[in-house]
Amino acid sequence: MDAIQKQLLEAVAGLHEIPVGAYNIRTNGKSEARNSTEHIEITPRESGDGINIRIKDGTRKESVHIPVVLSQAGLEETVYNDFYIGDNCDVTIIAGCGIHNGGDAASRHDGIHSFFIGKNSRVKYVEKHYGSGDGKGERIMNPETIVEVGPDSTMEMETVQIKGVDSTKRMTRVKLDERAHILVSERLMTHGSQDAESRFIVDLNGDGSSANIVSRSVAKDDSRQLFQSVLNGNAACSGHTECDAIIVGNAKISSIPEITANNSDAALIHEAAIGKIAGEQIIKLMTLGLTEEEAEEQIISGFLK
Repeated sequence: MDAIQKQLLEAVAGLHEIPVGAYNIRTNGKSEARNSTEHIEITPRESGDGINIRIKDGTRKESVHIPVVLSQAGLEETVYNDFYIGDNCDVTIIAGCGIHNGGDAASRHDGIHSFFIGKNSRVKYVEKHYGSGDGKGERIMNPETIVEVGPDSTMEMETVQIKGVDSTKRMTRVKLDERAHILVSERLMTHGSQDAESRFIVDLNGDGSSANIVSRSVAKDDSRQLFQSVLNGNAACSGHTECDAIIVGNAKISSIPEITANNSDAALIHEAAIGKIAGEQIIKLMTLGLTEEEAEEQIISGFLK
């Protein structure tokens, strides 16, 4: 891997070297390195357009890294990764995509990740997106996440996109069984003329299931954002969706929460707030010696943590 690819790998997966445990590192449309362990098996899909990750029953305190980096301008790909997580597992999955584009043609990565989680398991899924390069070509990422959570299991998702992605359309679809839970933390920042869409559709199908979706975003300059969250309460369940956003300059943000109770014991809540940074916050930090620009960046950084 060259210096640019290593920098992208560090940005999206926090890796300075080959990780311990199971991993699949993809660069410029092909697998750069792959490793399975005693409890986690990674194999290529028969179609050759992704991988299968099978995690055995009882696998606990282990991790899987599956980052993707693109440094070749004009490269476009669609990758399918399927995760089969057994019963009584506790695992962390680190994904993410980094694109460096120094050319004129657009570079694009569409990643479709499907999770099939067994009983009494806990999965933490971290996905980061990052773009760099001074070329005119766009950096495009369109992730799709499909999740089926089994009885008494929990899926925790952390998604982050802070810099350099010109266009993204994220779609997440979730089905929850009895006493199954989904926890989502989304952090997003756009600037310039960037465009971002983020949509969640959650079907709470089992008694005792729950969903908590929280999105925090900042839109600057002339960028555009759309957030849509749909909760369908089909059983005795609880759901909460929340969107908090800061708007700066001429940016535009749209938040569309939707909740539907198809069961009299479904308890669903939605919240949405969009606004600019309060002037008194800026003034307070400026009295401590910060410039107006530094104060704004400090507030935004704290908001997105």
